[in-house]
This record gives sequence, C-alpha cells and structure tokens, in this order.
Amino acid sequence: MPDREQHIALYPGTFDPVTFGHIDIIERGRRIFDRVVVGVGQNPDKQTLFSADERLVMVSELLDDLVRREPRGAGVEAVSYSGLTVDIARQAGATVLLKGIRNVSDLQYEIQQAVTNRRVAALETAFVVAKQDYAFTSSTLIRQVAAMGHDLNALSSMCPQQVIDRLREKKAQDPGAFRHIMVENI
Repeated sequence: MPDREQHIALYPGTFDPVTFGHIDIIERGRRIFDRVVVGVGQNPDKQTLFSADERLVMVSELLDDLVRREPRGAGVEAVSYSGLTVDIARQAGATVLLKGIRNVSDLQYEIQQAVTNRRVAALETAFVVAKQDYAFTSSTLIRQVAAMGHDLNALSSMCPQQVIDRLREKKAQDPGAFRHIMVENI
C-alpha cells in the first residue's frame, strides 16, 4: 500500500494569552489531522501584552502538558512567525488552516479569510466550532480582566493556571504593560 501524504494543519493565532478555547481547538485538531503546527503570530498592527518569545514559551509548555495528558493524538508543535500566515503554512508543510469559531461574527470574518487563502495560496480552512463553555472566552477579555481585576483566579475557567501565573507576574513586574489595554477598551 503506498504511503499517503500527511495531513498537516496550521493553527495560527496571536495567543496573547492562550485560553482554554485555544487548547480545545488544538486537542480536537490532533484527532483530525496527522500533525498540528501552532503558529504563534506576530502582527505589527496588534499591541500585545506578552512578547512573541513569551507567548511561544507559554504555548510550548501548554502543548507539552497536553501531550503528556493525551499522548495518543497527532504530533503537535509551536512555532513563532511574522509575516503572512500562508508563508508559515507552506514552510510547515500544512495544506489546511485550523480555525476555531465561537460565534457568527467569527464565522463571517473567517469565511472571508478562508476564501482569500484558497484563492491566493490554494490553502483550505477547516473550522472547528468552540465548545459552549468557551464560546464567550477571548484573549482580549482575559487581558481586560487581568488589567482591571484584582483576583486573577477569577480567570481559572477561561485559561490555564500557567497563564494566570504569567499574568500575575507581568502585572507585578510591569503594571504599565496593561495601560494600553485599559485605555483602548474602556
């Protein structure tokens, strides 16, 4: 029997910070594809709370935890990238972009992106609908709560403890890092 081509998916995002919704999409992607590459993107138009290196380390640690918990899924790795998502997809050997959909607004935007990626780069998009528990969770919401809240443990239903610990450290070491979040979202 001839070897079949591996189905590699790229799951791109900023992951600033990682949420349980992101982890859920990765877990399910590992059941669908032969390999999942998590692309930690650097978007010059977005002001992030965590640096690209900090986000890559967080994602990599959480992926290691995921593989330890569920070793039977497909291989998964995290890579950092800047530039076009289609370029990192090609470098990773991905033929599919893996995207999570939380609501109709996400779907509308993601369909536009999917059509463009198919036309420009012959890259398909696979949509995974978020679990109901994560339908309203976003990295933006987590950053806002971290910026304005005092009890970061309130985030425990939205993101892993490692992320809460990093948010707490960031807030203690550099309270000014949260200033842009409070200003832009009030």
